[in-house]
Amino acid sequence: MPRPVPDRITLRRADTGDFDAVCALLRDASLPLDGVPPELTHFIIAQRDDSIVGAIGLEHYGDSALLRSAVVHPSARGTGVGDALTRAIIEQARSSNVRDLVLLTTTAAEWFPRFGFTIISRADAPAALHESVEFKSACPASAVVMSLRLSA
Repeated sequence: MPRPVPDRITLRRADTGDFDAVCALLRDASLPLDGVPPELTHFIIAQRDDSIVGAIGLEHYGDSALLRSAVVHPSARGTGVGDALTRAIIEQARSSNVRDLVLLTTTAAEWFPRFGFTIISRADAPAALHESVEFKSACPASAVVMSLRLSA
C-alpha cells in the first residue's frame, strides 16, 4: 500500500511558474539542469504551504520514458515526499501507456528498487532514450541505469 502524502504536502502538476524553484532544488542537490523544459511538461511537484519541496519528471520517447530530476528539499527528506512523488510519476507513466520507465542515478541506486526498478546496462536501455540529453551528456557514464517494466 502506498504511503500517504505527508501532512501539509500537496502534489500537483508543475507549470512554467515553478521553473525557477525546481531549478534551484536541482542545483542545490547537484543534479543536472540540462534538458529540463521551461514549461515543465510531465513534471509533478510537491508543495508545502507556498514552497516547492520536491519535484520529479518524465521525458517520453515513444513507448519508453526517462524518469528524471527526482529531488526533495533537505527539510522534507525522510518524510515520504520522495516516495509520494515517485509513485505519482510511475502512475502518470502507466496512464500514458509507457512500457519501459528508465532512470539514471549517481546517488540513489539503493532507493529505487523499492518501486520495482532493477539495474540494467546502459546498452540495454531502449534505443530511443540514448537520444536524451541525460544519456548523451548530462549524466556521467558512471551513472547507474535502472529500469521498470510497466506493461508487456
